[in-house]
Amino acid sequence: MTLQLQQSSQASLAIRGVSKTYRVDDRPLQVLRNIALDIAPGEFVSVVGASGCGKSTLLRLIIGLDTEYDGDILLDGQRIAGPGPERGIVFQEHRLFPWLTVADNIGLGLEARGAGQSEREQAVSENIALVGLAGFEKAYPHQLSGGMAQRAAIARALVNRPEILLLDEPLGALDSLTRAYLQKELLRIWQQEQVTVVMVTHDVEEAVYLSDKVVVMEPRPGRIGAIVPVDIDHPRDRAAPEFIALKERILGALAH
Repeated sequence: MTLQLQQSSQASLAIRGVSKTYRVDDRPLQVLRNIALDIAPGEFVSVVGASGCGKSTLLRLIIGLDTEYDGDILLDGQRIAGPGPERGIVFQEHRLFPWLTVADNIGLGLEARGAGQSEREQAVSENIALVGLAGFEKAYPHQLSGGMAQRAAIARALVNRPEILLLDEPLGALDSLTRAYLQKELLRIWQQEQVTVVMVTHDVEEAVYLSDKVVVMEPRPGRIGAIVPVDIDHPRDRAAPEFIALKERILGALAH
């Protein structure tokens, strides 16, 4: 079930016939072929697939880190031509600057766009509270657990109020207990912040637990093999028959 979210902080994403080719040893290597996908405002979409199927390459194109590709990626009808504040990204590694405090790491993007001190302080405080890190504003990354560092990275991605949040295996390096906890936290943040989310993950159960739909990619070259809607109300029970059936359906699609 897709949440009915406010339009102001959402984005629609349209991927139209996107293909991507690299040059390797002076030979063309196609990593994406004819990707076509529509993501509605406020949707949570997960992309799953084997290593090498182009999942992370697709995220790089959406964030605007690579603009050399065939086809179109349209954000609210406008072709993406480079990085922008309307898109935030979180990687598997938190990538916090070790010499900056949690508050300073989160506030970097605001400083870069020229926000005033009072605006920065308010936004940083709100986002620290959002991810449950109140009291750790002056802590440094080495003083945080892995899960706490990833929460700080999520806050940093959200502080500029992006319309779309891109997640590249954001929980992949965490232990299973921390991962399960942060899945619930990620769901809460998505519901509260009313943002469109595209997440790359290897964890099919995670994808079913969080997403409105799951995109299954096939490898070499990367292409969409199936798009599976997840029509289960939140909160979702991982032991429920309909949950298990969807998980098995996606695993079956990955096996082909």
